Amino acid sequence: MNSRDSLLPSPVPSATGKSKARFKWEPATMSALKKCQKFLTRLTRVNHMDFEFALWQMIYLFISPSKVYRSVYYRKQTKNQYSRDDPAFVVLLSFWFIISATGLSLVLQLPFIAFIKFLFWVVLVDCIGIGLIVATVFWFVANKYLRKPNLPKEDVEWGYAFDVHLNAFFPPLIIIHVFQLFFFNVLINSDWFFARLFGNTLWYISAIYYTYITFLGFSSLPNLHRTKYILYPLVPLLFFYILTLISGVNICRVIMDFYKYRVY
Repeated sequence: MNSRDSLLPSPVPSATGKSKARFKWEPATMSALKKCQKFLTRLTRVNHMDFEFALWQMIYLFISPSKVYRSVYYRKQTKNQYSRDDPAFVVLLSFWFIISATGLSLVLQLPFIAFIKFLFWVVLVDCIGIGLIVATVFWFVANKYLRKPNLPKEDVEWGYAFDVHLNAFFPPLIIIHVFQLFFFNVLINSDWFFARLFGNTLWYISAIYYTYITFLGFSSLPNLHRTKYILYPLVPLLFFYILTLISGVNICRVIMDFYKYRVY
C-alpha cells in the first residue's frame, strides 16, 4: 500500500533509536484510538446505522459466509480500513444475546437474578473475554507468521481480528443458545444414543462454523497466505466428537449443567 493511501502520517526521517520507535508506535496507536472513538460515537447515532446490511451479514454467515467477506475489500478501498466501522452488527448481536439468555432461562427454569448473571456471563466472558484472547492470538500470528513476503508491510488490524471473532461467534450462538433450546427437554436431555448424537452434532457444527468463518476472515486479506492452517483444528475436533459419542458424553447436558452451576 502506498504511503499516500495510508491514514498514518509519514515517518520522521531524522528519528532514530528510541525516538524512531516512538514515532512508529504513536501514529498507529492514535489511529486505532480514533477508529475506536468513531465506532463508540456511532453507537449513540441509531439513524446512522445500517441495520439492513447488518441483518444481511447475519443471514449470509449461515448460508454463504464467503459473501460476507467480499465487502471487506471494498471497505478497505473506500474507508481505508478492514475493521467494521458501523456498530449495527454489534447492536443486533446484543439483541440475540438477550433472546438466547431469555430462552435458556425458561428452559432451565432460572430465576430472574440467574438470568441476569447468565446474560452478563455470555456477553462479558464467552463473547468479549474469550474474543479478546482469540482476536489477540490471531492478530499476532497473522502479523508474525502469515504475512506474505516481498510485499509492502501492512499490519492486520486488531479491530478486524475481533470483527472476525464476532462474525464467527454468531452462528454458534444461534445454534447452541437458540436452536438447541427447542429440543433440549424433549430430546437432548436424555440417555438415548440418538439424543447424544443430535446434541453433540450441534456442537460440532458450531465448531465448524466458527473455524471456517475465522479462516474466511483471514484468507480474504490479500497480504496474508498459508491461512489454510486455521482449518487444521477441525481434524482433532472430529476425533473428539467421535470420542464423545463412543464414551457416552452428552456435551449439551454437560454445558447446560455448567450454565446452571455458574449462575447459582
